[in-house]
Amino acid sequence: MKRWLIWAPLAVFAVLFVVVASGLMRPSDTAVHSTLVDKPLPDFRLDPMVPGKPGLASADFGKGQPRLLNVFASWCIPCIAEAPQLMALKAKGVTIDAIAIHDKGPAIADFLRRNGDPYTAIGDDARSSVQMALGSSGVPETFLVDGRGRIVRQYIGDIRADQVDQIVRDVAAAR
Repeated sequence: MKRWLIWAPLAVFAVLFVVVASGLMRPSDTAVHSTLVDKPLPDFRLDPMVPGKPGLASADFGKGQPRLLNVFASWCIPCIAEAPQLMALKAKGVTIDAIAIHDKGPAIADFLRRNGDPYTAIGDDARSSVQMALGSSGVPETFLVDGRGRIVRQYIGDIRADQVDQIVRDVAAAR
């Protein structure tokens, strides 16, 4: 009986080693994916963020034309990095609306002046309530909403140049 007890610590170590090694070998997906993909856009109404540009409501979607819904902020560094790609999408005919979170109108106006304005409408989500209802975990994040008002795709993080053509195809497929 005592001989078995001598090997018990080694057996416990071996089991722990296998568990840890298997966890290290399997890549983890740390992104938080929205549970609303393939579901209707949640009901919301947001006031305008900047003068001369309308606010945003869920009723604006689902009128037959797919659109992108971009969650962003003026203080967000990756949002600055994705600005040229959003301008490229706009130039290719993609309609883009935005939700600005935890921000102020003058800061957003300055952001748009410096980085371009690809947005048709910008809603003010000061408390991030719509962002949370969408299942968005951060900024930037973009949702493709089809012509029926249903979220069909989520793009987590900043949109990169190599994604622009695929997003244009995704929008065309969502018609």
